[in-house]
Amino acid sequence: RCDQGAHRTGLAARGRLHGVDYHDGGRRPRAAPRRPVSGARRSAVLMTRALITTVPFGEVDSASLVLLDEAGIEYVINPIGRRLTEAELVSLVPGFDVLIAGTGPITERVMEAAPQLRLISRVGVGLDNVDLLAARARGIAVAYTPEGPADAVAELTIGLALSLLRGVHLANAAIRQGVWTRIQGRRLAQVTVGVVGVGRIGRRVIRLLSAFGARILANDLVSMTLDEPVRWVDKRTLYREADIVTVHVPLTRLTRNLVGAEELAMMQPDALLINTCRGGVVDEAALAAALRDGRMAGAAVDTFTHEPYHGELVNVDTCLITAHMGSMSADCRLRMEYGAARNAVAFLCGEPLDELVPESEYTMRASEREPVES
Repeated sequence: RCDQGAHRTGLAARGRLHGVDYHDGGRRPRAAPRRPVSGARRSAVLMTRALITTVPFGEVDSASLVLLDEAGIEYVINPIGRRLTEAELVSLVPGFDVLIAGTGPITERVMEAAPQLRLISRVGVGLDNVDLLAARARGIAVAYTPEGPADAVAELTIGLALSLLRGVHLANAAIRQGVWTRIQGRRLAQVTVGVVGVGRIGRRVIRLLSAFGARILANDLVSMTLDEPVRWVDKRTLYREADIVTVHVPLTRLTRNLVGAEELAMMQPDALLINTCRGGVVDEAALAAALRDGRMAGAAVDTFTHEPYHGELVNVDTCLITAHMGSMSADCRLRMEYGAARNAVAFLCGEPLDELVPESEYTMRASEREPVES
């Protein structure tokens, strides 16, 4: 905490303290407005301890840390500085009332090591790393920030699509190796993009694609009316007809390896694949094989089954790789962090939470444990 205090002083010197405007090339993102923490609310959570496992946290703006301070919550930030393993979480979590969590595995074993844990407050939307049923059995509430990362992930998806279509990553690598190559690519307005999963992020991706003039195919469990022109199709049609396939689904038993060897084989030889949702949704080994064999033109992958990633896609030039940075824009990261801290303070003060994980998530998780009929 002393280190964090020094860090907050540095942020204040750069005009970033307390979640107000901060300077960034003339642009001035704003944190969510903070409500002062009353003395009564502060006393209600005094001596409560929070373990912040996600990193970075509080670097864009220290408003989230200030909020915890004002509420009297003692916090410890991930001392290892990367995504934690189950064993590391088990060793760190004893004695904490709240986890402000990233994507590290919050398993039954982790919860068993934390008998006083009362809340898991996710920084972000994905819940595949949280054993929801184990949390419910122990009376541990789970909250998340589902809207926080959506805009940033959608924009990164478009950026990756543009890079793949124009070969930006290939040109960059070639020039650094002394090869001057003018790559002829394609424009978004001239291709068909298939969007698998039309939720918070998928809808935003469709909105942005529409502005570029792309033809859009959409697939979800239930079709819906959108403002943008799309054609709803089944997955097989989408894989066969799309020039770009972009996937935006949660990781569940039904979506694990949703895009595998069979699905990749349906795609056109010049097709491109983008995964900015969750590692495990795309079969990474099958994707590497398809790219190496020239059965696909390229892919962009931001999320992996195991992170940090050191797998075979690292050695495939036609695969553009990023480090799970979909949510890492200054404004969206701040929104996620502040939302998770606000959820923690509200919960500990006995106030209602707007961002508790909905009952449908628990129902779905329970159904995943039921045996699949053959």
